[in-house]
Amino acid sequence: MKRIVAVIWFGVLALPLSFAGPAAAQEQQELAQPKGWVAQSTLFEIKCASCHGNVNAKEPAPGREALLKLSPEAIYASLTAGSMSAQGKGLTDGQKRAIAQTVGGRPVGIAAVGDAKAMSGRCAANPPLGDPSAGAAWNGWGGDPINSRFQTAQAASLTSADVPRLKLKWAFGFPDAAEMYSQPTIVSGRVFVGGDTGFVYSLDAATGCVYWSFLADAGVRTAPSIGPVNTEGTAKYAVYFGDTRSNAYAVDAATGELLWKRRVEEHSQSRIMGAPKLYKGRLYVPVSSGEEGTSANPTYPCCTFRGSLVALDANTGKQLWKTYTISEPAKPTRKNSVGTQLYGPAGGAIWNSPTIDEKRNVLYVGTGDAYNEPAAKNTDAVLAVHLDSGKILWSMQDIKNDAWIVGCDDKKSVGNCPDELGPDYDFSVSPMLRTLPNGRQILVVSGKSGYVLGLDPDKKGAVLWKTALFEKPPIYTGLVVFGGASDEQAAYFALNQVGGIAAVYLATGERKWFTPLAPGAIPGETQPRPGQSAAVSAIPGVVFSGGWDGRLRGVSTEDGHVVWEYNTARDYTTVNGVPAKGGSMGAPGPTVAGGMLFVGSGYVGVSNGLPGNVLLAFSPQ
Repeated sequence: MKRIVAVIWFGVLALPLSFAGPAAAQEQQELAQPKGWVAQSTLFEIKCASCHGNVNAKEPAPGREALLKLSPEAIYASLTAGSMSAQGKGLTDGQKRAIAQTVGGRPVGIAAVGDAKAMSGRCAANPPLGDPSAGAAWNGWGGDPINSRFQTAQAASLTSADVPRLKLKWAFGFPDAAEMYSQPTIVSGRVFVGGDTGFVYSLDAATGCVYWSFLADAGVRTAPSIGPVNTEGTAKYAVYFGDTRSNAYAVDAATGELLWKRRVEEHSQSRIMGAPKLYKGRLYVPVSSGEEGTSANPTYPCCTFRGSLVALDANTGKQLWKTYTISEPAKPTRKNSVGTQLYGPAGGAIWNSPTIDEKRNVLYVGTGDAYNEPAAKNTDAVLAVHLDSGKILWSMQDIKNDAWIVGCDDKKSVGNCPDELGPDYDFSVSPMLRTLPNGRQILVVSGKSGYVLGLDPDKKGAVLWKTALFEKPPIYTGLVVFGGASDEQAAYFALNQVGGIAAVYLATGERKWFTPLAPGAIPGETQPRPGQSAAVSAIPGVVFSGGWDGRLRGVSTEDGHVVWEYNTARDYTTVNGVPAKGGSMGAPGPTVAGGMLFVGSGYVGVSNGLPGNVLLAFSPQ
């Protein structure tokens, strides 16, 4: 039997798999109690994909699209006492629940245990929600339309002198969660945050007490955005977010009641991973996928997904326009070694949150790699898209011919592999639009390649400078992964594989400094966990970065020296009475507003990080 290593980027699956036709799944070593989406997705591919979604199967079974319509409870019931009980006979209860979560999008029974009404520490009252645009706030992924991830001194109410005095103020636990992959939003004295269980919570920023909860159809990875809404009801402000089933939502920010829900993409492997951007009554939703991981199975008809941007009316959810990163729909190409029909072109997923350019009436996004060859022109590219029409105004492709899917280290092992395997260098980071001291604007972009580029938005993305942050080109896991931050002088990036933070001057791209960050020891762990892949965030004088080792660090923006460090990888007593622990930090970054710092701890992702289920709040003491 031939062995391949299956790894899909951004936390879908990352464990060894073997495929040698449909029967090979039965030869896998049993997985005990899978934790997080990583192991759960792997288990589904091992135990179920030989029939479900296998176009070569002798006996027809419901495809992946049909399975998405089922609840986790229905899947679990089918495996235990229903029509699939014979197939589930050899599975442990934990494995059945893991498969049910993969298919159903959230844990079995989470509706009861995750509800705020079942928790202690509920807020005694729910006063009217203040105007989100007034007062200190970190709203959405980047904290502002230009995705700077920089909080001003006034909004932060936290100075560089305060940072060494930061102490834990409260901790909130997420029931049955394995990962913290939604970034907390702070507005009107409240925290809004989602979880891999599908729950979104509204908390009091000062105390951590819970106002309400809302259960989405699947896990919520995105940073919520809050803004005004005009409906027939009483809601004044809405919380906007997306889930891993490609549903976009608006719920009443005061009560958590659903206002509308819209599925923006029907492809079975699609998902919303980058935070939708709310701007002037519209919600701009980026769409990504897990198809490059599913395609490690040669019985899967790779590949048909195309990344897209969808503009919705923020009041109603009505679709205003939809633009695919690849204009041409996939068509049949060839058959692979096991006879599966293949398709193309495909890829161009959008993993990041759009950046708004109000002056030019456009938005900017980065796109991911292609899933097959020849790689489409808008893959591994930065796109400028008209806000009103969705028309792509220009595209700057940095990496050409980057066709990549999981399991192609040995290209003869999987029939779906491209003939020429690319490096998997997605533009995974939200672009940052900055104004230089001379008044000229620059678009700062980076991604898994480890290059930082300064682009001219007035000249169709012409490259002004390009700086490498590496000595050795990174592997597919990437060097700059989830996000940089920038002030008026420099941009700051966490480095995933080498471990550390780098600063570059905006005007020239020249390196300002680089600070290596050695991983801290973790009790019970024999191997270190180096690297920082989580998005960084900045205030005047300090940039904050979370690592795979569970450390949250504050680093001086002047020279890069560490001014504060906190080990989040431990157990916590929580304000809501839910047992909780911290772990790795690998995707969302810290947020800062009103004199407090907030961060989720626990991330499995592609590197099998330490799971966790806690949101932490710090203030100077």
